[in-house]
Amino acid sequence: MRKRMQLVNSLVVGFAVLHLSTSAQATEAAHVHGLMHLDIAIDKELLTLQLASPLDSLLGFERRPRTAAERQAADALLKQMADAATLFKPDAAAQCVPTKVSIESAALQSTSQAEGRNGNKESEHADLEASYEFNCAYPDKLTAVEIGLFVAFKRLQKIEVQVAGAKLQSKQTLQRPNKVVKLLR
Repeated sequence: MRKRMQLVNSLVVGFAVLHLSTSAQATEAAHVHGLMHLDIAIDKELLTLQLASPLDSLLGFERRPRTAAERQAADALLKQMADAATLFKPDAAAQCVPTKVSIESAALQSTSQAEGRNGNKESEHADLEASYEFNCAYPDKLTAVEIGLFVAFKRLQKIEVQVAGAKLQSKQTLQRPNKVVKLLR
């Protein structure tokens, strides 16, 4: 019995190490310039979109802005990213209204916030993550979302999309000029 428990413990530890190693490799591989990851979830009347992208794909550089022009570009980026209704257009018949936007990027935080989080060390590969929520009056009429990210960000070339809902799951890849994610039902 004791040997069996040791074997079970060894397997559990082995799977945990394998999972952590695979997760670390996936995270490193996920940082590809020109590529964005977008997850779309539909839960009753709530439409949630979460994206992750290298800052280079959106801004042209991946570090804290150093010049007045770079600060201006970063401010413009944050303003664009906050405009959920322009970046994402669900079917008009579903009558979806943006209700919440959250944007995070260590490189675009104020200096004191970033120093506290990164120990005053600047990363070589900075990302931006954002989350958007829409409330939809008629979620049953939600069959597609038009993505305005290619129009807003010229450096962006490809969007890997995963869609999940009560009755659907799909994976799609958008490349210029394709900008519509179909929500199969």
